[in-house]
Amino acid sequence: MSKFSSVAFICSFLIAGFAPAFAVDPALNALPFLKKMQLAKAGDPDAKMAVAEAYETGKEAKIDPAKAAKWYREAALAGNVEAQFRLAKLVSKGAPGLVADKPTALKLLQSAAKLGHAAAQNLLGQMLQNGEGIAKDEKQAAEWYQKSADQNNAVAQNNLGVLYLKGLGVNRDLAKAFELFESAAKAQEGWALNNLGGMYEMGWGTSKDIEKAKVYYGRAAAKGIAMAAQNLARLGVANITTGTVQEIKPLQ
Repeated sequence: MSKFSSVAFICSFLIAGFAPAFAVDPALNALPFLKKMQLAKAGDPDAKMAVAEAYETGKEAKIDPAKAAKWYREAALAGNVEAQFRLAKLVSKGAPGLVADKPTALKLLQSAAKLGHAAAQNLLGQMLQNGEGIAKDEKQAAEWYQKSADQNNAVAQNNLGVLYLKGLGVNRDLAKAFELFESAAKAQEGWALNNLGGMYEMGWGTSKDIEKAKVYYGRAAAKGIAMAAQNLARLGVANITTGTVQEIKPLQ
């Protein structure tokens, strides 16, 4: 493992960000918040999600995590798996007016993952990889990452790639790691761009190509990945500014 640990370009995992907005009927989306609330109280499942999101994000209502959790729970009970995932994230960290309950959050997350929710599968994989609120199990982590990656979740593809690179929970396979980083990089996933650059720099799972390494480090640096900017500086690439990387040849 010393060969791998001596090269500082691989990220162990990315924390899942806020879930993408759920699909909403344009007619519902155009309604004022009070009307959405009326529909939610009348039992409309999409309106329940819209109200919950408004309370969580503050887009149409004052931020109130407790009210957001209440409406996500209502939507989850109506069968909305996205609501279940978002409720799990809220309950896990807690907030003013909302007591943190990690065991309940884990159950919600596991349920959403089993129902095929890609972001939930990825987050569950991260928790298993790091032993956060659950016994550490890198083999299971890899299995959940794979399920999420199969749904084209770029973050999960990157996470799984790291496991294959390091041989954690799976047999080390540099070609597979490269393939996963490459797939995630096509979706412009920041750490995957950086990691793909590292694979090209070292010639792991592919032919060594320093120019391509610079390109991918540059794309990652432009997305705010500080390690990628450090990698560029180490390779002698100058004129690195926030969001801009110069003196990098484009890919052919």
